Amino acid sequence: MVRILWVILFAISFNCFAAIDAYPFPDEQLQQRYDGLIAELRCPQCLNTNLAGSDAMIAQDLRREVHRMLLDGHTDDEILAFMYERYGDFILYRPRLGAGTLVLWLGPLLLLMFAGFVWFRLARAKPEVLEINTEEQARLDDLLRDSDL
Repeated sequence: MVRILWVILFAISFNCFAAIDAYPFPDEQLQQRYDGLIAELRCPQCLNTNLAGSDAMIAQDLRREVHRMLLDGHTDDEILAFMYERYGDFILYRPRLGAGTLVLWLGPLLLLMFAGFVWFRLARAKPEVLEINTEEQARLDDLLRDSDL
């Protein structure tokens, strides 16, 4: 029984052995820029995780690359441009405005405007009132009289 407990504890504790990236920076400002960049860039392998929260190998490589580029003196825009050229729009949480991303940026606005137009037209539409002639009215009166029996 004790051996089973040790096996379970050992299996659960594997998360303790996970490698944590600890990159040294010469000053706090560079550390904050690094944290901001890895929070802003998406992991190419993961569905919706930023580089800071991903354990994928490619995320580790990209964190190392961001660290290297910051130490080499690159600006944030240069690093983002490098990642964009290498991985495309997917790596950016806020894709750039371009021909390919125009639908992403303007789609919700156009859809909202279309819904507002449809709502406005439906709200202003007057219901059509159908008039019945005397023959139809007499038949309706007969049906109503028969139903009262």
